[in-house]
Amino acid sequence: MELILWRHADAEDGMNDMARQLTGKGHKQAEKMADWLRSHVAQPFRVVVSPAVRTRETADYLTDKYDIEPMIAPGGSVASILTAAGWPDAKGTVIVVGHQPALGAAAAFLLAGQEMPWSIKKSAIWWLSNRVRLGEHQTVLRCSLTADML
Repeated sequence: MELILWRHADAEDGMNDMARQLTGKGHKQAEKMADWLRSHVAQPFRVVVSPAVRTRETADYLTDKYDIEPMIAPGGSVASILTAAGWPDAKGTVIVVGHQPALGAAAAFLLAGQEMPWSIKKSAIWWLSNRVRLGEHQTVLRCSLTADML
């Protein structure tokens, strides 16, 4: 399985957290990262997004076919992210568009074995894969990329 954790792009501040939209900078970030993903990720892939407006706007640059998953909304947990993605048993690639701090904590859990407050920049991805070696599941970091690197 391939799992790509994609933090939503830069968003406006606001009182209604679920309604916050991408800023002009955020639209540019999301477009650049989506272009990169489109050229590096094999089809087909599945996309799972938080119901927050900013995550859906981010994902829209990649595809209009995605699953909205309430359990990965702001305040979601590592367990919710992994369950929504089907980790580690889903086939193919799953892209989760979500929020900090849960995405960073999920990356830490998968790579270091415990939840820690790792930070993922806005519109950045962490691409992880799962493999079985000698009967043990292993997580491999394939790529960590920020939009400003593109």
